[in-house]
Amino acid sequence: MSRKKQEGTTAAPARPGPRGWPGRGRGRAGSIQPVPEWRGSTRQVCGLWPFAVGSGTPMVGVPLGRNMVTGATVCCDPVSWFQRANLISNPSAFVLGLPGLGKSTLVRRMAAGLAGYGVMPLVLGDLKPDYVDLIEALGGQVIALGGDRGHINVLDPGEATSAAERLTGSARAMVLTDAHERRLTMVSSLLTILRAQPPTDREETILDRALRVLDERHDGVPVLPDLLEVIRSAPEDVRQVALDRGSLERYQEVTENLEASLIGLVDGGRLGRTFSRPTTNPMRRDRPVVYDVSHIDDAQTDLQAAVMLACWSAGFGTVNVANALADAGVEPRRHYFVVLDELWRVLRAGRGIVDRVDALTRLNRTRGVGTVMVSHTMSDLLALPAEEDRMKARGFVERSGMVVAGGLPGAEMPMLTQAVPLSRAEQELLIGWQDPPAWDPVHHRETEPPGRGKFLVKVGGRPGIPVQVQLTAVELGIHDTNKRWRELSRVGRVERPAEQVGPPGG
Repeated sequence: MSRKKQEGTTAAPARPGPRGWPGRGRGRAGSIQPVPEWRGSTRQVCGLWPFAVGSGTPMVGVPLGRNMVTGATVCCDPVSWFQRANLISNPSAFVLGLPGLGKSTLVRRMAAGLAGYGVMPLVLGDLKPDYVDLIEALGGQVIALGGDRGHINVLDPGEATSAAERLTGSARAMVLTDAHERRLTMVSSLLTILRAQPPTDREETILDRALRVLDERHDGVPVLPDLLEVIRSAPEDVRQVALDRGSLERYQEVTENLEASLIGLVDGGRLGRTFSRPTTNPMRRDRPVVYDVSHIDDAQTDLQAAVMLACWSAGFGTVNVANALADAGVEPRRHYFVVLDELWRVLRAGRGIVDRVDALTRLNRTRGVGTVMVSHTMSDLLALPAEEDRMKARGFVERSGMVVAGGLPGAEMPMLTQAVPLSRAEQELLIGWQDPPAWDPVHHRETEPPGRGKFLVKVGGRPGIPVQVQLTAVELGIHDTNKRWRELSRVGRVERPAEQVGPPGG
């Protein structure tokens, strides 16, 4: 019986293994070359069966470049991975990497791609500028701040007042309450930067009550000098929360430091008059926006931090107004992609600033915005003097839906792995990307840095996705950050009017 079964069974044809036929002279391959991979939709590749396989990484989001291992296209952005693919728990990303390796290029690619999906980019503080050309190309709004180029009034409720007139009930109250709290937060933040420490609880209560009195008495949009005048005039409501016990002298004693700090904000102190005058160019909610703060000198660190914080406050306030109008069915739903670049500059402005940033950015998921924070290293975040601020700053990385890391020094790895799990191979990959470029003895110039445009996308404990960002010709034309170096320097005399030229021998 057993022999009959064996005779009736057809023997399977012999097939070669993945390396070919084994044995001498049969062409067995010693190594297997990777097969080039191409991606396409089911309709496009249906005729290629059985050579079509499922992709290793999701094809959802903005195309960033090629996977450095498989050569497959990598699509990735925090908004698409949260909204469409449900791959991350909140629509946020944190980008780390040494300067010059392409962090801004990566974020610009995400912003441009998301704009194509109908998500509006908001760049709330561009220090170099890296994003102005992109926003102009998208037909967006460029708001210049710093010096005499523009002012931003921290007491301006923006579009909240006009939006509240279109709303009723709790929606209207919510918009007005949010605008009030943002103004109070910004005044407290400016005082924190000016003093290098936060205002006292009593001073914040006085500011809160003074703002309410100001809204009741003032017609139009108030400015900081109006708030200072309210505190000086000592209205009864403000005196009650100042606990002056019926004594005007005690009230003046309690508010003396607060008044002195507000004078520093109004009369051109260390922060200038950037915040004490009416807003020059109000932000719009229906267009991509970039705040160009590149005209502020790098030596004015406090002013840079204060302006960026004011831009963040104005931006998130505008998002809240848009959401309230969309919730009420008055306007269509808009999603935003908020870029918070150079985070470390703001965090170092003073003790307590971390709390302000945390309050502005914590609820991005419920606000319907995707955010991306950009900083150089973990050391920048953990160099804050207070331990509680360092822990909160590290929380920005830990809470991010995805972490995108470029080339980093080896000293960064212990700090980074506390926030994001990295295998030993992933750590060595990041360390290798920060190596300096080689010198080209033929052309007498440096070669391209080995880590330029290379990033590792990490989502929780999943293996990282190494990607090489590739720019199109259009992007290369827009993102030329070295445009001022394209022409050689020339030495020549400046043409001056004839009357300024002195007489010969004079």
